Amino acid sequence: MKSDNFTRWVNQTDMLSKSIPVRTLAFCSATPVRPGPLLRRFRNVRGYAPALLVPLFVLGAQIARGAEDPETLFVRRVLPIFNEKCLECHGKDEAKIKSGYDLRTAETAFRGGDSGEAAIVRGKPESSPLYIAISRAHEDDWKPMPPKENDKLTAEQVAWIKDWIAGGAPWPDAAKIAQLNKANADQWAAADGIQVPTSGGLSEQWTNRRYKPENLWPYQPVRKPAVPAGENPIDALLAIKRPAGLEVAPPADRRTLIRRATFDLLGLPPQPEEVEAFLHDPAPDDVAFAKVVDRLLASPHYGERMAQHWLDVVRYADTAGFANDYARGSAWRYRDYVARAFNADKPYDRFVCEQIAGDEIDPSNPELLIATGFLRMGPWELTSMEVPRIARQRFLDDVTQSVGETFLAHTLQCARCHDHKFDPVPTRDYYSLQAVFATTQLTERKAPFLPEENLNGFDEKKYLDIRHTKYVSELKRLDDQSLAAADDWFAKNGLDRQMWDKAVEGARTAAPRPNLDFLGIFEDARLRMQKFGAPEKSYPPKLLGFAPADFGVERIARKGLERMRWDLDRYQPYALSTYSGRTRDLKFVNAPQRIPVNKMGEGEIEEEHILTGGNPFSAAAKVTPAVLSAANSLGQTGLENNLPDEISGRRKALAEWIASPRNPLTARVMVNRLWLWHFGDAIAGNPNNFGSTGKKPTHPELLDWLAATFIEQGWSVKAMHRLIMNSAAYRRAAEYPDPKTLAERDPGHTSYSVFKPRRLTAEELRDAMLVDSGELNPEIGGIPVRPEINIEAALQPRQVMGTFAEAWQPSPLPAQRHRRSLYVLKIRGLPDPFGDVFNAPNPDFSCERRDASTVTPQVFSLFNSKASYDQALAMAARLLHESTDHEAVIRRAFDLAFNRAPQPDELAACLTHWQSMTQRHRSLSFPRVELPHEVGRGAVEENTGGKFEFMETLESAGDFVPDLQFADASPETRGLAEVCLVLFNTNEFAYLY
Repeated sequence: MKSDNFTRWVNQTDMLSKSIPVRTLAFCSATPVRPGPLLRRFRNVRGYAPALLVPLFVLGAQIARGAEDPETLFVRRVLPIFNEKCLECHGKDEAKIKSGYDLRTAETAFRGGDSGEAAIVRGKPESSPLYIAISRAHEDDWKPMPPKENDKLTAEQVAWIKDWIAGGAPWPDAAKIAQLNKANADQWAAADGIQVPTSGGLSEQWTNRRYKPENLWPYQPVRKPAVPAGENPIDALLAIKRPAGLEVAPPADRRTLIRRATFDLLGLPPQPEEVEAFLHDPAPDDVAFAKVVDRLLASPHYGERMAQHWLDVVRYADTAGFANDYARGSAWRYRDYVARAFNADKPYDRFVCEQIAGDEIDPSNPELLIATGFLRMGPWELTSMEVPRIARQRFLDDVTQSVGETFLAHTLQCARCHDHKFDPVPTRDYYSLQAVFATTQLTERKAPFLPEENLNGFDEKKYLDIRHTKYVSELKRLDDQSLAAADDWFAKNGLDRQMWDKAVEGARTAAPRPNLDFLGIFEDARLRMQKFGAPEKSYPPKLLGFAPADFGVERIARKGLERMRWDLDRYQPYALSTYSGRTRDLKFVNAPQRIPVNKMGEGEIEEEHILTGGNPFSAAAKVTPAVLSAANSLGQTGLENNLPDEISGRRKALAEWIASPRNPLTARVMVNRLWLWHFGDAIAGNPNNFGSTGKKPTHPELLDWLAATFIEQGWSVKAMHRLIMNSAAYRRAAEYPDPKTLAERDPGHTSYSVFKPRRLTAEELRDAMLVDSGELNPEIGGIPVRPEINIEAALQPRQVMGTFAEAWQPSPLPAQRHRRSLYVLKIRGLPDPFGDVFNAPNPDFSCERRDASTVTPQVFSLFNSKASYDQALAMAARLLHESTDHEAVIRRAFDLAFNRAPQPDELAACLTHWQSMTQRHRSLSFPRVELPHEVGRGAVEENTGGKFEFMETLESAGDFVPDLQFADASPETRGLAEVCLVLFNTNEFAYLY
């Protein structure tokens, strides 16, 4: 209870105003307090009567909460809560009122619903089911309302409704409500927040609602705060928020710092030679470190590291997901585009525009066609069993949400069904933004390979050719079988076959079709009979002569050829892209889509409407392309809300609005991500959500300084890295001299008084092991590779629509398998078990930040897995190749794994362990492990219900060159591998400090 509110209560009470000094009330808090403890605080006050104070305390608590008389309270607080939280189910649609409870009028609200019990008992909130439900008391009797946890009322809202019922629950008529609103407008506006000019909500009440100013921070213009001359701006702005007297940790030592910086910018450990050069650089620490940062930013591996961050946000995958999970053969070109853009320090505003509208900016530039792969990253498909309109709407919703999260930090999907519950984003804005994409069509678009693209590894297409030949052979066998059965069918039924023979001859002599569009002569002849108008009974039925197993084999082969259409795009000069044009009438998509000859003339121009409840078949008011109106109005951008509504140019205009230096969101969003990628915590804690439900900036002045500087520096991402990494905050040690004081004074780690350690990501763990073992292939870019993964996961029978997906086949050569994790084939329906257990994100959803859980399966993945043992053995072989001196070997192992020398006790322990493990391995033998060349499958054929089995050939197994195996290594090498495995499982290897 605020002391000024409490004072008003005291001054209104004659008895207490004369006997209780105001200063005795200073202990009161804003949090509602139980009367008992408060009464005890007053026992020594002259003239005080406890029995009389209790009812006055209740009145005082209401005054302290800012409660008006019950009628005013209803108009100002209670009715808006009903409208916002309750009417969706209890009055908005009369035909869909739930539980028979209608809150639109006083009569129905008091009467109650299907229970037959009055919902509101005047003067008795504890006896009112409405209050019981919203307070979530007695849940066994009344279901909590609103039912969703995210929608539940705040304690303050519950208190308002309680006070209203306790005060007699008055419900004034519409005229009185309007009168009270008008009379109190200015006073309430000052207390309740400000109105935000938007394009307008679905209701006047939403349009006119008010927002707390602190929740509107992202929409305010970016203003660069002044910083004292001579101080590092980042450190000066951090110091403003640091608790007084809290000291900062000392600078990190050079060895720690170069390891931290190298992982941050490259995602790889530093080489021992690089560490030594930094340690012996005679320049001052800050100058020497600045040179390290510049060297790392110039590395081609920098783009790979930044691409991993970016691809987390945009949900990169090499397959489309859902029931078919078709390959996206050319998706790798977008992945490499992102890495190239970061390496070249492409200005971020240009980077934004190219991804949203590259094809509209310059359709003749292959790089820009590749860039629009961003719009294609979400899961999507259209099968013959799906309603096309729903599939189309799924894409539109997905791309609208993706643009909002990625570039604007807005979870726009909240406004798909209703005006946003918390932020000034009306449903009209959502569908106006979506209208930008109403002419955006999906395509795998012709885009010649660029000189800088890596085309190595294309020879692996031969394995697809082998599979293709097998499928065609199976279908040819079944076709011949059906043709032979047709002869028997005509003889048995005594029918004239003259027309049939003509159809068969026509099928045999027809122009050859592409192999992937294989259609047997038998089925072709049947189609021709239909065209001839022959009665269905006059020609053989479909799949004639099939044995039970043949039905399944035919489906496997036919669907396999269909799926290969997508795989083959990997080796063709096509880009996963878009074009602007009319929406074609597609019933299903079972092959890569090419741009139609007349993209402007075929199909419809979609008109975008507000969709009631998000239902694509419930169109309401029409909308035209536009942007987020609140960002323009509050941001004082001077930019246009409305965008062109021609077929082409909509996305280009949107991209220019997003990338404008006057847009209050874009620069803030990106520098917030950069800060997160360096410190593990973002300044605004939810990088994808700057709305009121996201975490507020801990250092808003710093965020704005970074955003303004980002724009001033020409949107240079590398310039921001330099600023952040050369700050004292980034270069601090991860150990604090007084941890207890730090935990007490800075429990949320928002002072940046010490550097926060972080665990390596799944990709960094794998790549670091490859570096230390000497196995990493540093080649940049190219088609996806397939390392060995857990054999059970690799060979599991993964079902897709009507058939089996292909088994995971490791790339044949070690140099292919040992590429960086960025280049590993990412299949939505088959996550890598190692990545999965170490929190690699699900590519179906944007990942704003990586989690770092600690769970038991991580032990099995890092300590007991074949992958870890293989790398430990490879590292042991490398070490013994470099030296035969045992002490030198262990020192080198520590230098590679930790970038430091071992302590004497560590050296002794490792030598002892090596010796004992070598002795143990002398008595052990290991079989050589061979990859299977085929795997058996069993299934139930969906047409007949009969079981069938078949063998899936693993085409690349014949060319597989294994890594060094335990069977081929000496006991000494295997013993040293046990030591290397221990090093891989230490915190020092897995964490950055």
